[in-house]
Amino acid sequence: MSDSRRTDAVLLLVALVWGSSYLSAQTATSALPVLVVLFARYAVSALACLGLVAAGRGKERERGSGSRLWTREEVRAALPLGVTQAAVLAVETYGVAHTTAANAGLIISLTIVLTPLLDRAGHPGGLPPAFYAAASVCVLAVGLLMAGNGFHAPRLGDLLMLGAALVRAGHVALVGRLTTGRPIRPLQLTTLQTVIGTALFLPTAAPDLPALTRADTGTWTQLLYLALFCSVFAFLAQTWAVQRTSASRASLLLGTEPIWAAAIGIALGGDLLTPLTALGATLMVTGTYWGQSVERAHRTRRAPARVLAPVAAPEPP
Repeated sequence: MSDSRRTDAVLLLVALVWGSSYLSAQTATSALPVLVVLFARYAVSALACLGLVAAGRGKERERGSGSRLWTREEVRAALPLGVTQAAVLAVETYGVAHTTAANAGLIISLTIVLTPLLDRAGHPGGLPPAFYAAASVCVLAVGLLMAGNGFHAPRLGDLLMLGAALVRAGHVALVGRLTTGRPIRPLQLTTLQTVIGTALFLPTAAPDLPALTRADTGTWTQLLYLALFCSVFAFLAQTWAVQRTSASRASLLLGTEPIWAAAIGIALGGDLLTPLTALGATLMVTGTYWGQSVERAHRTRRAPARVLAPVAAPEPP
């Protein structure tokens, strides 16, 4: 397998893992309180990240080199980003618990078109009209997805996922503002964020933590999958792959996440594919891809000399 095909395969695997996370989160929250699921996911992720950081420090000492465990800039960025990331995952996980996995994965993809709207610093002068047209298609898609089997009052879970998309877009914009052009190491930043998230969810989850001792093997499998694969592995694999391909290609492949989420939810989660849901899914994927391509072309025209990062794909709950 060539290097380019191997990189594409890794990016598709990341999109698949993230797409599957919605069903895993839904399964875990059906057996445990949401706050316990969030704490367990963060705690396991933090332990894994701390292990990777310690292993890296050991290799640096063997080579006779080394850097600071965490720089001041990494700590300064991690504090607000750890809080906003925890807020995003809390709203997402509550949302997944009250809607279908397919809907959750599709609605959260609104992040792709909401982020440029909030990131005014990255788009001085505004966005082209075509972008707003694409965003309108996504809004229509959300309405159809919320309708499900017929037009009715929106479900709580769908509204929470809509809120999660907005909060995540703000988080992604903040990531760009605090990290762009600064010497911040992804693993160190992620480790600090997981430690902060663990500390934030511990007090609220503490009364229900005994439920973890009663959880069966299947529930623990879902928790470990969310922490080790959907968080630690996916982030590190994404970083490795994006460094080896173009920004446009990475965005295209990572943008398949909502497709995987819908497919897995329908195939394994028993979600229903009604005509309205199918039309909403089609419009959502079309609108996000269209909006992503318009935003990317706009950035390229305004800053032809810069190395552009892909529009952030929505992270899983």
